[in-house]
Amino acid sequence: MILSEDYLQNLLDKTIPRINSVANCAVVLEGSIAEGFGNSSSDIDFLLIADSDADLPTMPSLLFLDGRRVEVRTRSVRQLAEQFSAITTDTRGHVGAVPEDLLNRCQRLLRSFPLRNPDLVAKVKGLMSLDDFQDTMREWWAHHARQSIRYALALRELGQEEEAAAWTEAGLIQAVKSWAAARGEAYLEPKWLPMQLDRIGDQPLCDRYRTLASLEASGLGTAEYITAGVRLTADLGVAGAEPDSERITVARATGVTTWQTGDRVHVVRDKQDVFVLGDRAARAWRSVVFGRPLGSVVAVADASGAPQAGPRIAQFLRFGLVKVAWKGEGPIVPAMPLAAPSGPVTPPPSIARPIVTVGGAAVGGAEGIDLVPMPARRFSAAAMTLVWSNVLVENAREDLTGALDREQWSVAELSARRILRAALRGVLSAYGVNPLPPDSEVVRRLSLLPAGADTDEIRAKARHLATLTIASVAQGSAALTALDDFVALVRHTIGAHGFPSSFDSSDGWRQTLEIGYDWLRLGAHLDADLPIDEASDLLSSGGAQPHLATT
Repeated sequence: MILSEDYLQNLLDKTIPRINSVANCAVVLEGSIAEGFGNSSSDIDFLLIADSDADLPTMPSLLFLDGRRVEVRTRSVRQLAEQFSAITTDTRGHVGAVPEDLLNRCQRLLRSFPLRNPDLVAKVKGLMSLDDFQDTMREWWAHHARQSIRYALALRELGQEEEAAAWTEAGLIQAVKSWAAARGEAYLEPKWLPMQLDRIGDQPLCDRYRTLASLEASGLGTAEYITAGVRLTADLGVAGAEPDSERITVARATGVTTWQTGDRVHVVRDKQDVFVLGDRAARAWRSVVFGRPLGSVVAVADASGAPQAGPRIAQFLRFGLVKVAWKGEGPIVPAMPLAAPSGPVTPPPSIARPIVTVGGAAVGGAEGIDLVPMPARRFSAAAMTLVWSNVLVENAREDLTGALDREQWSVAELSARRILRAALRGVLSAYGVNPLPPDSEVVRRLSLLPAGADTDEIRAKARHLATLTIASVAQGSAALTALDDFVALVRHTIGAHGFPSSFDSSDGWRQTLEIGYDWLRLGAHLDADLPIDEASDLLSSGGAQPHLATT
């Protein structure tokens, strides 16, 4: 150790009075200094062991003594026994699933230096064989190395060579940590790997690893680095990551579903996130065939109208919309132990506005794989309300023209107000407002919309139309023209300019039902609130009118 036992005992004497310690507890020094590493900035890590069944706090206490940072942890014998037992239990299932913090705690104790009550320390250390633990560490690191290298090979198939090289580097660290663990060097933290290799001694594999420790250090191109890294991983004893493109397949991601409204493709992740795909991204998505080798999927996509599909499929992979798998062994799930928790990437929310259109979510461009800036349930509820608001506009306009024809001026005024409010419900829904404010407040709540030429014009015209008076043929004609212009402005702004005239013909009604059914299916999948009770009948009838006889 870089510190003497006398110094450590003196520091412990200063530490004990500062904490609530247990009488007759054992004390060990653990961590990098106990391991024989460390430097002047390293913590002094004391673990106090109580010979009891108590639940002692997990969180350490920090003290600053003699210019050093002292970290004090406490555990009871029962807690330590449970730690060791948990490793044995987890490895029966899948060694890669053993939590790294659990391994770290056990390794630090097994390699700790006793300072007080050595008999109790020996009793606790005897709960697990150091040789067995080191074998677990070897298998654990090998599992992660295997997954990292497989992932690197998958990324190479997708044309992502720089990213593949980064995962190759990660896989090499994990592979050499596995190899070192088999030689007694099981300390978890990779930052001390150079010193671990120095202690192992002069070995050709150590020299090869030092040469390939990073892409920059190797002096190789990315393709050559990946090839050399895969070969060294195998030589370090990690099997099952050979460069066989037929073994890497495309797999479904759990909880991911595809929903198309009109020409727009949406991908829903875990019933929470909605991604909207641009035209070229959608073609790449449709080209994915699950279960087939990844390389052949990319080749078929490139040849069938979705060129450069590899980078787009790689983005689907990063976002957790698809997975890659090793044939016969399940999904490839890489991880970097002791790094920040990783998982599917969630990109920044799209800034395209409005958020929702009748034909689908707004997308930033043909290459877009954009995250809709609303939770999935609210997105689908807003979309259904948007469609229904346009139906209400059509219905209210029919009422208005009928009232004007009969010179029913009061009815006409009420119908005009319904057109305005229904149109504004659509505007607010398109911009993601859900649930909506009451109809009596929709004009004032236009303040929620972002500034812009179209939205500013909508606000100004809505305030004017809210005061319309209809008491004559001339006023009625002017009101109808103004409302038609306003609805046209609104539909242009929210992407509903092609909405059918729902009540003019059976064909118009059929088109309306088709639009509504597309959104209702998504809403039902997400358990979103339906805009009206009758919508459930449309859903159960498969988009058809429920009472029509079939021929």
